[in-house]
Amino acid sequence: MSAYQSINPANNQLLKAWNEHDDAYAQQALKTADALYHSAWSKGDIQPRLQVLHRLADLIDQRVEELATIASKEMGKLIGQSRGEVKICSQIARYYAEHAATFLQPQPYASDVGDAWLEYHPIGVIVAVEPWNFPYYQLMRVLAPNLALGNPVLAKHANIVPHCADVFEKLVEEAGAPKGAWTNLFISTDQVADLIADPRVQGVALTGSERAGSAVAEQAGKHLKKSTLELGGNDVFVVLDDADIDEAVRQGAQARLSNCGQVCTAAKRFILHEKIADTFMAKFSAALQSATPGDPLDGKTTLGPLSSKDARDRLVKQVDEAVKNGARVEFGGRAIDGVGCYYQPTVLTGLTPDNPAYYQEFFGPVAQVYVVADDRAAVALANDSNYGLGGSVWTKDIARGRKMASQIETGMVFINSQSDTSAELPFGGVKRSGYGRELSDLGIKEFANQKLVVVAG
Repeated sequence: MSAYQSINPANNQLLKAWNEHDDAYAQQALKTADALYHSAWSKGDIQPRLQVLHRLADLIDQRVEELATIASKEMGKLIGQSRGEVKICSQIARYYAEHAATFLQPQPYASDVGDAWLEYHPIGVIVAVEPWNFPYYQLMRVLAPNLALGNPVLAKHANIVPHCADVFEKLVEEAGAPKGAWTNLFISTDQVADLIADPRVQGVALTGSERAGSAVAEQAGKHLKKSTLELGGNDVFVVLDDADIDEAVRQGAQARLSNCGQVCTAAKRFILHEKIADTFMAKFSAALQSATPGDPLDGKTTLGPLSSKDARDRLVKQVDEAVKNGARVEFGGRAIDGVGCYYQPTVLTGLTPDNPAYYQEFFGPVAQVYVVADDRAAVALANDSNYGLGGSVWTKDIARGRKMASQIETGMVFINSQSDTSAELPFGGVKRSGYGRELSDLGIKEFANQKLVVVAG
């Protein structure tokens, strides 16, 4: 039985299975990608590469409904959210098509040594290991900057979204990219490790779990390969006493339910100022409990399934363990009976640092709620985390919000908005949330040879 199966989590029906690729296929893919790196495609004029990105953006715009439906059926995302994901993929492709040439312009350095500048060049084949929760967006974050720069990519996608992986590869090919520019591989973790070890591979990008990130970083480090990691998060959503409560509730509930809570940067720890805690909790609880589970393809559904039976079962076990160690379930706390991988919107309180759940990421519609007396306590609690991906602060006093944002130890903080993403904004974290940045001008330089050239005298 293939490890790459498309199973609809709304009804647990097998849609299709894909054959895995053997070592010979993976090696041929690497050979093709490496040959492309050594060709004029990668090392010559950037414009042909940018034209591929322009065409790819246009193709995606023409197929929003088709692509969105595939994702919703395969991993359970609500159809409206899938459409949004597809549209941001075209935005990212178009962004790099329009801006990559500027980002890669030589950068002069003032120096007494001589006329000095920095050039940006591709480094070689990159291996990408990507997750299922945003099955197109995660791929586009790696493809667009590396295609513009000239790095060929070998991509191993999550084994529960093979249809998304397959259709993405075909889109890149249809857009005019040569063979080897982006290759989808249905391979095992051992085969990924073999690719990373190969001297023709020069970098590895991973988005996924801490465990997967650690394994990939270890292999990359062992073979002296550059790596970027975007791992988990237990992002804070800090609501201060002068916040717009109704808007904070609206976006907080949205953040916790979006993609059924399966978002690395979604609000997971709600830190409430004691003066507004009761008011926020009453409205927040009502908003979560009003969620309507159902078919992700039905526009009236507001709570889709978790991505798989395994994902639901992990969440069940995690919440049960949290309660066993002293957490209180304010409401929810159980899988939803019936067909499909659904879980009740849930609020946990009473979490203390001696409860393992206090430091864990809940990848599902589960919110942790804490109450604090002041801004200092909010920052201390926010930073008492092994993760450091994103977060948001809610206050009408922007100076107060900016001060708190500067003190929170994460890669991203949004003031008066839930965490968001856009092609022009850097994305990444610190601590166990990983290292490196994707998107923006920073993303295209992660796997670039930033070469200094000096004319002496």
